[in-house]
Amino acid sequence: MSELTEINLTLKSDYKVTSADTDMFARLRPGAAVNFLIQSAIDSADKLGFGYGGIRNQNLYWVLSRITFELYRPLKWYENVQVETWPKNVERILYLRDYLLRDSDEKIIGKATSGWLAIDLKTKQLKKIDGVNADFFVHLKDKHAFTEPPQKLFPVSDGESFEIRSGYFDIDLNGHVTTTRYVDWMMETFSVDFHRDNYPAKISLNMMKEIMPGENIRLTRCRNGDSGYLFEGAKLDNGVIAFRAAVDF
Repeated sequence: MSELTEINLTLKSDYKVTSADTDMFARLRPGAAVNFLIQSAIDSADKLGFGYGGIRNQNLYWVLSRITFELYRPLKWYENVQVETWPKNVERILYLRDYLLRDSDEKIIGKATSGWLAIDLKTKQLKKIDGVNADFFVHLKDKHAFTEPPQKLFPVSDGESFEIRSGYFDIDLNGHVTTTRYVDWMMETFSVDFHRDNYPAKISLNMMKEIMPGENIRLTRCRNGDSGYLFEGAKLDNGVIAFRAAVDF
């Protein structure tokens, strides 16, 4: 890429909400919304040369570490959504990426910010990417969906507990539970009646330790104010915290 401009560094991807993306009330599932964001990030990174294949040459792969996103209304079945995304900055070893979501009337109906890590395939250690133009990651540092970084979450002391076992279709090509399933697991702790009357307005996720196939997780959920919940997923065999989340309705 000869010139780094906002246009060249920004990708706009169009999606249509299908029946497979919706809940029983024909609303876009939050996990499916996260999938749109992740797919847009993958396509953007591929376009700029530091996607799955681009960094695999360095024996690295991308892991989503943190994400915070807001949805101002639920998209419905058959609706179209455009996701705009761009690499924003690097904070030490955390690669920041932001997103804007627009409906068919070009109205902003959501936004997100995320932090990604480059992981060594063999050692699982955090690495910085070599041989890629550093300006990719800082050229748009003043263009924000959120001015603050993805939310850092803290321990959950008590609450209701749910036991989950990771299954085959929870696992992505990196061999661990994919981000969208964390969102699905949390949403499945609520009743149908609750979902009928509530829809997430904001979700933050911190992925802290990968969950492998067949692992058992204790998911703890507690109230956070009048309309929010905090979550924490711990591995049953050793108590290691795998992820934390906050959901506001």
